[in-house]
Amino acid sequence: MRLLVLGGTVFLSRAVAVAALEAGHEVTVTSRGRSGSVPRGARHVVLDRDAELPAALVAESFDAVVDVARTPSWVRRAVAAWPEAHWVFVSTISVYSDDATPGGRPGVTPLHTPRHDDVDLAVDPSAYGPMKVACEEIVLAGTGRALVLRPGLIVGPGDPSGRFTYWPLRLAEAGDGAPVLVGGAPTDAVQVIDARDLAAWIVHGLQAGLTGVLDAVGPVTPFGDLLADVARGVGVDPARIDWAWLDHADLAGRGVEPWAGTRSLPLWLPRPAYDGMLARDHAPARAAGLEVRPIAATAADVLAWARERGADVVRTGLTRAEEVEVLGAR
Repeated sequence: MRLLVLGGTVFLSRAVAVAALEAGHEVTVTSRGRSGSVPRGARHVVLDRDAELPAALVAESFDAVVDVARTPSWVRRAVAAWPEAHWVFVSTISVYSDDATPGGRPGVTPLHTPRHDDVDLAVDPSAYGPMKVACEEIVLAGTGRALVLRPGLIVGPGDPSGRFTYWPLRLAEAGDGAPVLVGGAPTDAVQVIDARDLAAWIVHGLQAGLTGVLDAVGPVTPFGDLLADVARGVGVDPARIDWAWLDHADLAGRGVEPWAGTRSLPLWLPRPAYDGMLARDHAPARAAGLEVRPIAATAADVLAWARERGADVVRTGLTRAEEVEVLGAR
């Protein structure tokens, strides 16, 4: 298979290129060459997607195209260039307008109204989901074969967001006896997928000729169980950790932000408003061949990667000083 990965040098798109190369396929990756590294064995084409596609690249034929873009004009140009290829478009669960209802799946949970114009997310971050809806529509309408995948939180080594990385790093230090601040309740549903598992599934989908729309999500797991698995993965007995659970009102009252960013507690989401965001139906993806590794294995690999990268790792969430401050106000 001749595969074009639009991207291919950072996180998920790079993992796709690596998985395809390992499966014996011919892979071309495209990037501006300013971040990430080209996987060994892949051909690299320099591409700035704000500009027109290079004529030489458009003239080539590919069996499959994988795109992770969020900008409608980028996707529109690429679909017009290779409409006969088998497309995989990596979308997001942010296309859904209902974050509160657990167990959702495509065709059941309503979508945002699409935004077909290019929006600067620094100006209007709320346009992310609607633009992804538009990108999905462009792919589904403009290609003969397409698989649209809607992942939730993608984790693993190389994660540029730092959201999951916070927990292996924090729990690796949990042996010092200090309480570990956690948001919400141990029974709150969470859901993650390792980028390497998602990438392997994308390659499987291309090889198997999968089409349609699926949520690319792992199993729903209670937050307390997921954190216990993370602790085991980084070599800490979860039974020896002093878990300090604070509810949503307490955290908000102490100036703690949910999900990501400065002074945040990653993976914590206000409930019940977000009961469904990380609790989508995993069964269709599993039936379509998605296989996921244990959370402990992901946590171990993330910790090793983060320690190797050191100061270069993107960090989000509370600092230890902020965590002590919040806990002291209990």
